[in-house]
Amino acid sequence: MPEVHDSPNAWVAEHIRRFEETGGRPRPGVNDLLLTTRGRKSGELRRTALVYGRDGDRYVVAASNRGADRHPAWYLNLLADPNVTVQVGKDTFTARARRATAAERPRLWRLMVSAMPEYAAYQEQTSREIPVVLLEHLSMSAELA
Repeated sequence: MPEVHDSPNAWVAEHIRRFEETGGRPRPGVNDLLLTTRGRKSGELRRTALVYGRDGDRYVVAASNRGADRHPAWYLNLLADPNVTVQVGKDTFTARARRATAAERPRLWRLMVSAMPEYAAYQEQTSREIPVVLLEHLSMSAELA
C-alpha cells in the first residue's frame, strides 16, 4: 500500500490524528471526512480533513482555505486528478471529485454555510469564489469494527 502524507498544516494533521484515534467519530455538531488526493507535482498521496455536507448520496466540501486568496493544495490536486479516496467514519471508498456547476453552486454553498457558518466569513475575506466540490461515490468497502 502506498504511503499517505498528511497535511503539513499542524492543526489539520492534529485533526486527522484525532479522526483516526476515534474511529472517525465526528466532532460535536460537525461532520468531518478525510480526503486523499494525488499530488499534482509529486504524485504522492496527500490527505486532509474537511467538513462535509450531504446532497443525496454525494458528499459536498468547500475549498475555503480559511478565506485565503489561493485555493488549497488538495483542490488543485483533484483538478489534476479527480480520482480520490474518502473516509467517513470507518467507511472508506473511492470517489470522483468535481467542482459544482454555476447552477448547482448557490444551493450547495448554502448547504455548506449551514454545516459550518464560518464559510460565509471566509468568502467575505477573499476575492476568489470559494469552490464547492462534489465527491461522487464510485465503490465502497466498509471496514467493520
